[in-house]
Amino acid sequence: MAPSFHNDDKVLMRGVEEMLASRRKLGLEGLAGDLSAATICVEQDRLQPAAEELLASTGFDVRSAFEDDRAFCIVLGLDGSADLILYARKEQDNPFRAFNTRPKSGHLPNTRLETFIFETPDLARYVHIQQLRGTQFHEAGVVETPGYFYIQTQPSRYTGAALGFIQWKGQKGAYETRGAKALDVRIEKPDAAHLRNIGALDHTATRVRAQDRDKAILEFMSLTNYDFQFAIYVNSLNSITSVARLAGAGYAQVFTSGVEPFTTVEASGPTERFILNYGTRVHHMAFVAEDIDETVAKLKADGMGFLSDLVGSPEEGLQQAFSDASPHTLLVNEYIRRYGDFDGFFTKSNVTALTRATDKQ
Repeated sequence: MAPSFHNDDKVLMRGVEEMLASRRKLGLEGLAGDLSAATICVEQDRLQPAAEELLASTGFDVRSAFEDDRAFCIVLGLDGSADLILYARKEQDNPFRAFNTRPKSGHLPNTRLETFIFETPDLARYVHIQQLRGTQFHEAGVVETPGYFYIQTQPSRYTGAALGFIQWKGQKGAYETRGAKALDVRIEKPDAAHLRNIGALDHTATRVRAQDRDKAILEFMSLTNYDFQFAIYVNSLNSITSVARLAGAGYAQVFTSGVEPFTTVEASGPTERFILNYGTRVHHMAFVAEDIDETVAKLKADGMGFLSDLVGSPEEGLQQAFSDASPHTLLVNEYIRRYGDFDGFFTKSNVTALTRATDKQ
């Protein structure tokens, strides 16, 4: 029997217009900016291997390492990019654990990209408005540390991720909490020229169920100043790639879902099959890469596996490739290069090829 639900951008756009009007009326515009950091939780024995893996496959380097009463943390950074905060919990209480219990993710019960942290110029005002809307935060109130004020939402029922909001007191990037102490880690960045070709975090893509696609996008819009921009439908693979962007920001939020809900393993396509196996979660992190042909070739020579060949071409304006999923974070690295005045962000042919590649997982 055919599923009764079918995604349609006309329906989504009605919600988008209503959400934009609501944000303006409430005074939320300008209160949530670009991405400051993304937090990636791993198992304790995989913290250093995960950091070493990212140092060897991106342009990021270690900015700080510390521990507090809750976690061990390694902060990776790159000028001009949002930071990546790797951490391992000390305590067993984990509000994200329920999202991690699928057949191919259950062996790493604490592992996922958990929280996207966005900058705000006025956290107190932001929180006040969101509480009037009924937004539920994880903390009872704003957390103050030596370097910033912070709060984050409960994990989303649609994406399995939380959104955090940070107001810096001074220098950005000092994530240490009150009472934190230095963590003794001995990790060296490989001295490899091709790693210097790999730049900022361009986007991440979250896999969400077909029936939750609109809800996930509208929820994200309600909590940030990002706007839905466009969607690419690959009907032959039962998949939609939807893009939300913020004017002037370097980072984009991508949601990938089915056109129709899961029915059977054979009929539902790579996106819905991924969710069956791994649950709703961030599938990949995309990094800007110059000299992408050589960069991908060098990463392969270093032993990195790839789900896809390099797809696209300079003539089409875009090239991309998916790495194998990390055994430590379960995340795929995407490498992406846009050429000239290409402003389409994605192409349908590339999206099709990369969506098909995820079936190898």
